[in-house]
Amino acid sequence: MTNKRKIINDPVYGFLSIDDDLIYDVIEHPYFQRQRAVKQLGFTYLVYPGAVHSRFSHMLGALNLMKRAIAVLRTKGVPISDDEALAVQLAILLHDVGHGPFSHTSEKVLCNVHHEYLTSLFMQRMNAQFGGRLQMAIEIFADSYPRHFLHQLVSSQLDMDRLDYLARDSFFTGVSEGVVGTERIINMLNVKDDALVVDEKGIYSIEKFIISRRLMYWQVYLHKTVIAADNLFYSILARARKLLREGVPLEGYEPLLYFLRGQYDADHFASDAALLDVYASIDDGDVMSTVKVWCRCGDAVLSELCRRLVWRRLPKVEESSQPFGAEELERHIERVMRQCALSREESMYFVGTGSLVNRSYSFSDSEIRILYKDGSCRGISESSDQLDRHFLEKAVRKYYIYYPKSE
Repeated sequence: MTNKRKIINDPVYGFLSIDDDLIYDVIEHPYFQRQRAVKQLGFTYLVYPGAVHSRFSHMLGALNLMKRAIAVLRTKGVPISDDEALAVQLAILLHDVGHGPFSHTSEKVLCNVHHEYLTSLFMQRMNAQFGGRLQMAIEIFADSYPRHFLHQLVSSQLDMDRLDYLARDSFFTGVSEGVVGTERIINMLNVKDDALVVDEKGIYSIEKFIISRRLMYWQVYLHKTVIAADNLFYSILARARKLLREGVPLEGYEPLLYFLRGQYDADHFASDAALLDVYASIDDGDVMSTVKVWCRCGDAVLSELCRRLVWRRLPKVEESSQPFGAEELERHIERVMRQCALSREESMYFVGTGSLVNRSYSFSDSEIRILYKDGSCRGISESSDQLDRHFLEKAVRKYYIYYPKSE
């Protein structure tokens, strides 16, 4: 009989133990194993060479933190049954299983479906295969299970997902601003009136967590080079889609071409069970191998775009507190037309504008609440002498324009 009790050596936390047969079987499932080949941070490795960690490692890391959180809450007298403990571990383990290649980067192009919806479809498919043993995990993930704090451990402003990705992304990028007191935060967790709260002693760790998340967005997730690579990638897929829909033959990985030829939304996935498996067969390597093939294709625009991504000849990105005007955009388009002998339509694949928003905290979601010794609870905006409501509500918006560097 297969030994399903495993120990995994994780570079962030050390040894992680797999001590349940169902959790082992879920990890072994092809849908989960696929995440080994999906990068957690997309094209961020083009800025930080160490940022090649996968969704797979993040999901295991979040599972590890969930196990710690359950143990802490139980020591504080929060009743959590063994079935609930297993279900919430399965929910966090599978919370990202719906991500496509290069994580968020491909969501906007391959299909018009949010990854959380795809995650729910994957969980439902796996639940059927496992004889209904994931049902409670699905309910916790969807926040339809009666005990709301279990969902908050999976998805909230202070969940195991965020705690792991900050620690993991900081470790692999080397950006120390993302280092937070993960262990202390987990030890300060508590439950009051079916809501996840933080003991009063943990308030400073929460302040550091919120500030670190804001800094990580500017230094890692919204880095100018990442924005440049993402937009170049969007242009590649947009050009390939246009050519395929016009009947131009392109070589490449067939499941990827299948999605580029069509236009699929949530209704298509709900009505066509096979579509989910086609989606699940695409990972980062499939995309990049196809991009390399397109470097030699007959379309001058697509081949040039692909060479720029493969060779890291990324666009220049300028940022501003004000939107860039049409005149400046037009100036760069005309320059590309002259230098590359392209039409206006073709040149627009190399130039564009957009905006970035950094909001590290949202009052539209359930607020992080502090539990005081007298049993009362107050939101972090009332409890902190550093993070008042004005600071927390402030959303910093930057506008950008990208265009080829002068050569």
